[in-house]
Amino acid sequence: MQKIRPFLWFNDKAEEAARFYVSLFKNSKVISANPMFVIFQLEGQEFYALNGGPKFKFTEAISFFVDCETQEEVDRLWEKLSEGGNKGQCGWLKDKYGVSWQIIPTILSKLLQDKDPLKSKRVMEAMLKMTKIDIKTLKKAYE
Repeated sequence: MQKIRPFLWFNDKAEEAARFYVSLFKNSKVISANPMFVIFQLEGQEFYALNGGPKFKFTEAISFFVDCETQEEVDRLWEKLSEGGNKGQCGWLKDKYGVSWQIIPTILSKLLQDKDPLKSKRVMEAMLKMTKIDIKTLKKAYE
């Protein structure tokens, strides 16, 4: 049993959002849903979602960091999640429900943690110029 779960407060689209997210990630499913409350899993991680009304809004202070193995995965999730939302800098986006996501290739943290500070700095500088993260450009900056 998972001890800590993200709990998302939607105005009135909790089930719609859950079904959308489940369609994008493997090992994902809606566990239960009723007009007020939804339990779903993304990549085996359980989430709760509530239709709580307009009192609270999502902010960028909380985001979901998605570790992507390939550029194909980055591209697919970036396009699907940002559709109807907003594309931001450095792999950040806000989806059509107002939830913030970071779509980040796994290799980025490896390159940023390199022992050579000049390589890491070049990678950081390259990343800061991007909206969607491009692995080829990161590798070029690293080399």
